[in-house]
Amino acid sequence: MLTVAIGWNLYQLTGNVLDLGLVGLVEFAPRVLFMLHTGHVADRYDRRKVAAICQSLQALIALALAIGSATDHVTREMIFILAFLLGAARSFEMPTTQALLPSIVPSALFPRAVAAAQSAQQSATIVAPALGGLLYAFGSVWVYGPTVLLYVIACTLMLNLPARQTPLNKGKATLDSLLAGIRFIRSRPDILGAISLDLFAVLLGGATALLPVFAKDILLTGPWGLGLLRSAPAVGALGMSLFLARFAVERNVGRVMFTAVGIFGVATIAFGLSTSFWFSLAVLVVLGAADMISMVIRASFVQLETPDEMRGRVSAVNGLFIGASNQLGEFESGVTAHWFGTVPAVVMGGIGTLVVTGTWIKLFPTLANRDRMHVPVEEVKA
Repeated sequence: MLTVAIGWNLYQLTGNVLDLGLVGLVEFAPRVLFMLHTGHVADRYDRRKVAAICQSLQALIALALAIGSATDHVTREMIFILAFLLGAARSFEMPTTQALLPSIVPSALFPRAVAAAQSAQQSATIVAPALGGLLYAFGSVWVYGPTVLLYVIACTLMLNLPARQTPLNKGKATLDSLLAGIRFIRSRPDILGAISLDLFAVLLGGATALLPVFAKDILLTGPWGLGLLRSAPAVGALGMSLFLARFAVERNVGRVMFTAVGIFGVATIAFGLSTSFWFSLAVLVVLGAADMISMVIRASFVQLETPDEMRGRVSAVNGLFIGASNQLGEFESGVTAHWFGTVPAVVMGGIGTLVVTGTWIKLFPTLANRDRMHVPVEEVKA
């Protein structure tokens, strides 16, 4: 709900499509600034407490927006400042929560656990944007207020998770330890190829930053319609995550992942060309399902092939790639739409995703031909 409200609120204030891209860039900046330290924090401190602190900060951000909306003092500058703080909180939260799951789930069940966790997350993603769009019709404070309560609940649940069983990394934050995650990823071509594929494919193909423009100017709907458009990819992702939780991808994982990214690109093109609200919703459902397939495969084998004492730092680098694909993708979409128009920007982005997919198949043939989710270390060395 927070994402829907901020996007619509900003577009109402300025009417400038470029601002929708800029706010994504501002939110992404902390991921770059704090990348090395976020992973070290996740490996050194209790991951439950770190995640809870991050969620508390996000609750305070939502509270500030609620108060600002109630007193009619929300400004463009205020939104950008809070977006930076939101990005900072999420930059520490992402590697922490990603590294937490393998420590409480057996490795044999991990791919299904990832899919199950995504099912819960996507359920919230479906309900929240639609509800946020509906509530926004009564005023933005009706979105920001409940968001505060939801973050407080999330914080409480996080603190009640089982305690970490593995010992904490007590080493100091030396440059060598901070760079360990980058070195590990560089030493594993399949991991490097998978996370960089997601970076460039979603960076080019992401159209979420422009959904307020499509809702208002092309599909001729309002906040409620925007909420449905925001929720549509999550509907597809939820359906696919439920399927993968029951029927995990166990063979030909590389081929399946690249096929899913290709479908993501085609769906992006179809959405850009659509002038039908309902067809656009259907295409976004397909887009979300395809993205979920590649996400589950990537998240599973990255975590399974990373030692627990390094998972925070590797997850931080992975989080930077994910953040770049989302936040920088929003900035790229906003700039391209500003220069060439909204529809050409989305269509060109989808074509770019297909080009990246074909290129990565050539650059990372072992990834494209990867059969299993987890390759034992001795096989990698051989």
